[in-house]
Amino acid sequence: MIAPNLKRAFRVWQRNFTVYTKLYLSGLALNFVEPILYLAALGLGLGAFVKEINGVPYINFIAPGIIASSSMFAAIYECTYGTYVRMTFQKTFDAILATPINVDDLIAGELMWGATKSVLYGTIIMIVISAFGLVDSPFVVVAMPLLFISGLIFAEISLIFVAIVPGIDSFNYFYTLLMTPMFLFSGIFFPLDNLPPIVKQIAFFTPLYHLVNICRSVASGKIVASVKDIVWIMVVVILLTPYPFRLMRKRILK
Repeated sequence: MIAPNLKRAFRVWQRNFTVYTKLYLSGLALNFVEPILYLAALGLGLGAFVKEINGVPYINFIAPGIIASSSMFAAIYECTYGTYVRMTFQKTFDAILATPINVDDLIAGELMWGATKSVLYGTIIMIVISAFGLVDSPFVVVAMPLLFISGLIFAEISLIFVAIVPGIDSFNYFYTLLMTPMFLFSGIFFPLDNLPPIVKQIAFFTPLYHLVNICRSVASGKIVASVKDIVWIMVVVILLTPYPFRLMRKRILK
């Protein structure tokens, strides 16, 4: 793989950002309002019956996990449907590749943009839950650069799937068989300790599980407790990096 030119990759990022500033209201409901509804419905509704988990009020328990899930879905939606539409229907990729930007620059820009949206929406949720007093420590801001790193992982996974998917309808498999189980069994809404050990073992290999642990640890001021999870996401983002470039290059140039 030829290393992408970061300046040209930034131009792809800039193009996506410019479009986003004109259309951001349409994405606000999906990536912002929906997590808030989860927090309100489960934190306040179910929280009336589930008083505490591990000595923490239920709404405080799930709030950091909502940061993580919002961050994940922002990157996933952008780099699945968003990327696929730009590539296939809008022919935006064809227009970009008619400039000095090459395929690797284009893919790098897409990854950077997906990770940026991950930080953006994760930070918005972070501000909201902090305003409602659901965060116990100012160290929660430590999660912001980690949202970018984990956002790269989610963007990489998404582009890998975009590269191999036969059509846009096949994204149903991606969301139903991968994203929904990851969302439900990542420790956002309940600890995994009481589930069969195999569930926790599978969850360990998902990025959302580690991001939830990180957000929950820093939100309570226990940064050291998340060191292993931080190392995990840093290693995985490096290991996954070559694959979206290889697979997307084949998809775009075939």
